[in-house]
Amino acid sequence: MSLKSVAAKVFAQLIASKTSRWTKHPFDTQKKVFKELIHNGARTKFGKDHEFGSIRSYEDFVAKVPVRDYEELKPYVNLVVEGQPDVLWPGKPIYFAKTSGTTSGAKYIPITKGSIKMQVEASRNAILNYIHETGRADFVDGKMIFLQGSPILEDKNGIKLGRLSGISAHYVPNYLQKNRLPSWETNCIEDWETKVNQIVEETKDEDMTVIAGIPSWVQMYFERLKEKTDRNIGELFENFELFIFGGVNYEPYRKKFEELIGRRVASIELFPASEGFFAYQDSQTEKGMLLLLNSGIFYEFIRVDEFFNEDRKRLTLSDVELNVDYVMIISTNAGLWAYNLGDTIRFVSLKPFKIVVSGRVKHFISAFGEHVIAKEVEEAMMTATKKTDTKVNEFTVAPQITPVEGELPYHEWLIEFEKMPSNVDQFVQILDEALQKQNSYYFDLIEGKVLQQLKITPIKEGGFRDYMKSIGKLGGQNKVQRLSNDRNLADKLSNFKVNLPKS
Repeated sequence: MSLKSVAAKVFAQLIASKTSRWTKHPFDTQKKVFKELIHNGARTKFGKDHEFGSIRSYEDFVAKVPVRDYEELKPYVNLVVEGQPDVLWPGKPIYFAKTSGTTSGAKYIPITKGSIKMQVEASRNAILNYIHETGRADFVDGKMIFLQGSPILEDKNGIKLGRLSGISAHYVPNYLQKNRLPSWETNCIEDWETKVNQIVEETKDEDMTVIAGIPSWVQMYFERLKEKTDRNIGELFENFELFIFGGVNYEPYRKKFEELIGRRVASIELFPASEGFFAYQDSQTEKGMLLLLNSGIFYEFIRVDEFFNEDRKRLTLSDVELNVDYVMIISTNAGLWAYNLGDTIRFVSLKPFKIVVSGRVKHFISAFGEHVIAKEVEEAMMTATKKTDTKVNEFTVAPQITPVEGELPYHEWLIEFEKMPSNVDQFVQILDEALQKQNSYYFDLIEGKVLQQLKITPIKEGGFRDYMKSIGKLGGQNKVQRLSNDRNLADKLSNFKVNLPKS
């Protein structure tokens, strides 16, 4: 065992002890974070506009600070972008994380010195937690790759601007610099396909032990490696031990990954965003990710089924229940206040508080009142593929409100198959029944003949990738939208459709 791996185990024990202390006192931890945020925020324009000086309790905060999304917070963000200090947080942010917006175009999420510190520590602690839990640390001596955006940053009125993953590349600790791939020059390549090909060249002869990235883009990297070497990833990288991912559910990709790798590898799920690092998987045997309560973020929750009601209730940790979908609301040490992140989560443990990401509040289907969320369609797909001889690379779901005359409306599943089901009708039936079992509203609509059984539309091989390339979102942190309440994405995929084989 190397000196580095021994040191990693010692450090992991220290971090595990610190983590244990705050997980045992979740409510006190969040109260402390809340008080610190309000104290700092009182000195800002936002704080003065919302009378932070008179906030003495959480109830005061709720009364004075409404829930906002980016569009509603944008007037304050614009002042920060213009270079004004003390707007949302004391001083100026050190970065803007540039993300794709919906109606506003690009979004500029402020990142402060304190918030980037928490991001970096959370990433590190996720790996240290794995070392502490498993006792395995030899992988720290191998090579590690993090598939991410370009680290080249622009300047926006004296503040550095870039993608979160590119910003994070500037914070790789010195003790990992020699282990880290790809090279800086390769990481700076903007074109994703060119970048992946170069990464393949730089890594194919290395001892890769840790690989991290969004599953869909890591899959592309693995496929290119296999094409280049004609070997499974597990054979090529004999010591490959750990896959780290975030942004999307890994389960729909797991079967394909294990085929490409040739064996199962341990994985760690992360829940990072430009707005903060919220949770990481802390157990290889238990479900869910540990919600980070001491990382400069105060959490609120609103039930998904009440979110669009005028009398919706804002909840704190002391009010949440297991297996209920909540919209997560955050206040942070980067100056986001009662901010609607847009993600929906579900608690799978309350001691400690552990969550799974169930979808996006804007990414759902409720064209007929069914409110189907991402987690439900992903679990239905996993059920259908496990019960049939089917393999799926990617998919999205949309409502068909105006079917051909004489037909009932339905959900259209646009699926890129690696292996088509041998019996399409059986596959569709299993898929539809699996969704009905999870969502009682959908079940009632099917039973009541308001909707007909779902229909599938095959997408050509590489179709989703070609679509993402066509809109300039190939690679990096970009993800395919799993489902939507309209047909914008479904219609745009029309150029990539193929016909179902005749039965």
